[in-house]
Amino acid sequence: MANKRPKPEEIISKLRQVEVLIGQGMSRLNAIRQVGVVEQTYYRWRKQYGGMGVDQLKELKRLQKENEQLRRAVSDLTLGKLILKEAARGNF
Repeated sequence: MANKRPKPEEIISKLRQVEVLIGQGMSRLNAIRQVGVVEQTYYRWRKQYGGMGVDQLKELKRLQKENEQLRRAVSDLTLGKLILKEAARGNF
């Protein structure tokens, strides 16, 4: 059975837990192990989500979704323009 991937909200929570444990005097490696992740995964998560709050994460998701919709709209309009250009030439 494959391991499930944590949601971004869970990742941010685990990153905060590690920071709290380090603040309480625990070594970084032990704190990472205590939250149940591998050291490499922790550093990858920290690089991607480090310093980000839940509100910022929601805004990032919203902006990514909006960006994808705009990309689709531009590609549809570009395709329509090319079709009209070919039809105007009489090559159909």
